[in-house]
Amino acid sequence: MEGVKVRGKYLLTGRKETIYKRFYHFVIFLCFLPFLSPAIALFAGLLFSLFGFRHATIHRFTSPVLQLSIVLMGFGMSLNEVITASKTGFVTTAISVVSVMLLGILLGKLFRVEKNITLLIATGTAICGGSAIAAVAPILNSKSYQNSFALIVVFVLNAVALFIFPFVGRELGLSQELFGNWAAIAIHDTSSVVGAGAEYGEKALQVATTVKLIRALWIVPLSLVIAFLQKKNGARSVKFPWFILFFLFAILFANFFPGLQASYDHFSWLGKRGMVIALFLIGSNITLGEIKQSGPRSFALGITLWVLTAVGSLFFLIR
Repeated sequence: MEGVKVRGKYLLTGRKETIYKRFYHFVIFLCFLPFLSPAIALFAGLLFSLFGFRHATIHRFTSPVLQLSIVLMGFGMSLNEVITASKTGFVTTAISVVSVMLLGILLGKLFRVEKNITLLIATGTAICGGSAIAAVAPILNSKSYQNSFALIVVFVLNAVALFIFPFVGRELGLSQELFGNWAAIAIHDTSSVVGAGAEYGEKALQVATTVKLIRALWIVPLSLVIAFLQKKNGARSVKFPWFILFFLFAILFANFFPGLQASYDHFSWLGKRGMVIALFLIGSNITLGEIKQSGPRSFALGITLWVLTAVGSLFFLIR
């Protein structure tokens, strides 16, 4: 293979570099197509990395793409639904978010997982999976392999939850409303929450989707708290997460000016596709050595936190 090896990856030169860039651009184009899910994009990026290829300059755009995608997705959130659901679910949501974050940090120390990976997995579990991880990653200045491990854990457990939760719910005889609340708390990503809710019933789907929407808004205060703590602990180059405020502004703007709904739908779609692109870039920027270093412990942390969250939240709801 022609090129210079950097951090276990080859930076191609000359004609091969040109060919590789075109291949990279082709995959990014595919990210705009509906069949390419976030999980598939991350896996494709990991394949690029494992084969030793890396684009020389494109990875510097990962963080801006992540932040812009978060902001654009704000245009797709319904403030009215969140306010209505918050009247009954705010306290439960607050308790669960704080509890999962603290438990995740404790387990991270127990399993000796890197601090950034611990915070990313805890955030993804407590709020809304990949979107929450993407929002917090730029604030932590986390490395690509740290983001990848957290996202892989979330995507794998999402797939498992989609099949397990409806089965467990029916075996325990959970009501539609109770199952909807449980799924929204214990399943990471909104997509899997919607899938599990739809499988269980119409009422479960409605409750699960609305409660998950409330949890998604916790990205804002949690991001601000993490930025504050990072700065307080003397971390270098911690910048105020302005994109989180723009995310909040996008939500408010879309709900106060509903006449532009068609445009908001396009913005939200671009945000979701941008997230897919960012995940591909994240996956393609890690090394095999980094996977061996932190992979097993990250999975142990993610699985343990997920199981404890699922069991604990179910016990809390049916008590």
